[in-house]
Amino acid sequence: MPARASIFLFCLVWITMAQLLAQEEKEKTTALKDLLSRIDLDELMKKDEPPLNFPETLDEFEYTFNEHGQLRHTHTGEPFVFNYKEDLHRWNQKRYEALGEIITKYVYERLENDCNLKKEILPVDATEDEPKSFIYMSEDALTNPEKIMVLIQGSGVVRAGQWARRLIINEDLNTQIPFCSFGAEGYGVIVLNPNENSLEVEKVPDPANKPSPDASDEPAEKRERKEERENKKKKDFYEKYRNPQKEREMEHIPIRENSTPEEHTLYVWDHFISKSLAKNVLIVAHSYGGLSFVNLMIQREAEVKNHVRAVAMTDSVHNVLCHCCNWVLSPEPLDTLVDPMLNDCPRVSAGTEKHELTSWKSFHSIFKFFSDALKDHEDESSSSPVTTRSSHRIKNEDL
Repeated sequence: MPARASIFLFCLVWITMAQLLAQEEKEKTTALKDLLSRIDLDELMKKDEPPLNFPETLDEFEYTFNEHGQLRHTHTGEPFVFNYKEDLHRWNQKRYEALGEIITKYVYERLENDCNLKKEILPVDATEDEPKSFIYMSEDALTNPEKIMVLIQGSGVVRAGQWARRLIINEDLNTQIPFCSFGAEGYGVIVLNPNENSLEVEKVPDPANKPSPDASDEPAEKRERKEERENKKKKDFYEKYRNPQKEREMEHIPIRENSTPEEHTLYVWDHFISKSLAKNVLIVAHSYGGLSFVNLMIQREAEVKNHVRAVAMTDSVHNVLCHCCNWVLSPEPLDTLVDPMLNDCPRVSAGTEKHELTSWKSFHSIFKFFSDALKDHEDESSSSPVTTRSSHRIKNEDL
């Protein structure tokens, strides 16, 4: 009997404690809800994320390129730091993008001042008010009688003169400038800008979409909308907490005949490359630039085969049926033959396993490849016999 009484007493105490704990937890929850209801979320969010206003020059960012082409802080000498504000990924990303736009302008200045390239506006017959793009060309790009080199970068945010923005910011000035500088040694140069496809403008609100102030709603509809707003507020609480600033709504107006990388490449071929006096056209195509060139071959096959002497691709999955070599990702030493995916274009190691470094690492190999291709073509041209009826008959008999 005493044992039963002890068990009963123990259970009673346990139940009482559980009830007290539950009551205490409920009071804590109520207190937390009350606290949250009194927090000024707008004010809290302003404190959480700084304004999305960033410097417009390298000097204002307090960064500069040193003698090695590395981006460094002007005071500390440290490399660029992405996580400038801890736990504010969106703000850090916007800051990175703002710096990237400054880098783009910096590269344009280097192309013009260091490489003596000039800007050509596209379309060539663009009106004053329509969206425009541009490419860069050397002075002799259309008049060089021997050879011109055409540079086509991959997709993304990169613009004329860049292979990869991330490398420029985080490693060194890894741009197309060395390729353009080589143009001073007998090459005419044309630098494409395949990702400049549209003009970004702020979207103007459509008055037709605004609700009429005179419109009356049924109470049920009002209640449903109110519940929907409340649910959305709860669901998006965390997102709103970390993303308080509303970004401007933008729209893109496509550039005529240059609205895609493929269109752009075709347009530049028709209006510039095909009009060049050069007997030899040499192409460097990185990544998606390979697809742009393949599309060009499909659209202008006879012209391309007649003018293009060699194509150097860097980590492109696109191959072409012409004098081509593709420098791909590989741990093997530079120029080591890699197992081909297809039989139409040799694949060799770029000496790196970083996609964006392939053009930079294979720089010297590409120009050797071009020199060999030009020499082979010259030898073939000089050794080709004059075709006669008898020689043609002998060839057929031999076959």
